[in-house]
Amino acid sequence: MYLMASYAYYYGCDPIMTDGEFDQLAVHLLENYDRYKSHPHCPTEDDLRAGTYLGDYPTIVKVALEQYRKIM
Repeated sequence: MYLMASYAYYYGCDPIMTDGEFDQLAVHLLENYDRYKSHPHCPTEDDLRAGTYLGDYPTIVKVALEQYRKIM
């Protein structure tokens, strides 16, 4: 969800959550980083602290965002 929200904000110019919700998600991921860090597309701790994502967005994130928008 973090990558979807980041992609929607930076590339779609149409956020799917508020800034506050995004910040809360970043805090949750940071607090539980050991559980998520092995995921191949996990944002870095620095990304989460900054509230951004500087990596590549895999196709699955873009497709998931499209599907999410259809049901919302």
